Amino acid sequence: MAINTLNESNLHKKLKEIYALQEGSRTEVEADGKIYDVITEDGTIVEIQTRNLSKLLPKVLKALENKRNIKIVYPVVREKIIKTLKADGTLISSRKSPKKENLYSVFKELTGLYPTLLLPGFTLEVLEVSITEIRLQTEENVQNKNKKRRFEKNWIKQDKLLNEIYKKNIFKTKEDYLALLPETLVPKDCLANERKTKNREENPDCQYFSRTDISNFLKQNKETRQNAYKNASLFIWVLEKMKLIEYTGKEGRKKLYRVM
Repeated sequence: MAINTLNESNLHKKLKEIYALQEGSRTEVEADGKIYDVITEDGTIVEIQTRNLSKLLPKVLKALENKRNIKIVYPVVREKIIKTLKADGTLISSRKSPKKENLYSVFKELTGLYPTLLLPGFTLEVLEVSITEIRLQTEENVQNKNKKRRFEKNWIKQDKLLNEIYKKNIFKTKEDYLALLPETLVPKDCLANERKTKNREENPDCQYFSRTDISNFLKQNKETRQNAYKNASLFIWVLEKMKLIEYTGKEGRKKLYRVM
């Protein structure tokens, strides 16, 4: 058994294989007192993380401290097929999950990692993927491994399999993150010119926006409408912490923000 691979899902393993295809790349490498998923021939560190990105903060800081480039790869699940099996492997059911993630879903994972997102040498790659989740039916209702179930159920997650990678999104600069702001609210020419008016009516082409504006934008897109309000809140929170946008006051009960 390779170092640090005991609890890996097949999803994690497959992504690690894909990123290790580069000639000379090594997997499960110890460097600077840490074990990394992949180190490429040019010394770039690649970490695959399917949840809890905040846990990577010590690794990221250690890598950057040692002047290494580091890339975090995080999959968001646009489509999930759920297969439930008996203990002997017999298929009980196969269905498509109604829950869908989207590109904005990643911001729930960035609340503990935002201090590093714009540091030189750091890259975030968000993969929009389709996966199959394998569930094993149990004879009795049980709690899951991380003890987070509100109610016990008669199945446990067994594995996750990668079906397809639809799209790769790369975030490295402030422009990469600001590009997620709807152009209907913050036109590209506004970002390019970095206009900084203090009055919304003074410059309608660069109007300020609220959390509700972002939420309504997400609700209009069938791929992002699920959890639109939550995604909008976290999106704005992270951008504000990154000092890419700033709070400017209220319009009625709405908090208004603008690009810094």
